[in-house]
Amino acid sequence: MFNPFKKNRRATDMSTPENDPRSIPPDANPFVDGAAMPDLSAAAAPGEAEAAAPSLAQRLAELEARHTEVSDAYLRAKAEAENTRRRAEEDVSKARKYAVESFAESLLPVMDSMQAAIAMPDAKVETVLEGVHATLRQLSQALERNKVIQIAPPAGTKFDPHQHQAISMVPAEQDANTVVAVLQKGYLINDRVLRPALVTVAAPK
Repeated sequence: MFNPFKKNRRATDMSTPENDPRSIPPDANPFVDGAAMPDLSAAAAPGEAEAAAPSLAQRLAELEARHTEVSDAYLRAKAEAENTRRRAEEDVSKARKYAVESFAESLLPVMDSMQAAIAMPDAKVETVLEGVHATLRQLSQALERNKVIQIAPPAGTKFDPHQHQAISMVPAEQDANTVVAVLQKGYLINDRVLRPALVTVAAPK
């Protein structure tokens, strides 16, 4: 017979090991003293985060200042290179324009002597001839000062095709392929042939 006052053994019996709170090990219950607590040491403290922020801002400011410095140095170097290029172009232009200035100046005395000779139409032949020789000396000196040297090989000189131009070959009592006579003097300018000398050459015997 059902007795309502009889206790239900299954409903009221809490003494089983699995239902006894005292049977749970302390390290398995987060609410019991001695249980392991979450490790919050890895999280940055608010003070440390605030200290890190200024260092990043300072680094960024340093990089921006360095960038500005490098940019200014680049612009200055570029401007200096442009000025140097422009000055070089001006120097080259002046050198081309006034390359013959010294040579022209050395020829002015020759011009003066020729004009003086023309101004004396009644001068004696001897006087005119003396003036011509003086003018020729002035011209030779002007050429020499400007590195213009005559090519006038004496008879018997071996024919040099780099400085001589043979007009003809003639019989002569000297070695073949040697200069017999100079018909027109040649000229060198700084060791470069300006005009070869016109010569006759001894023919083979």
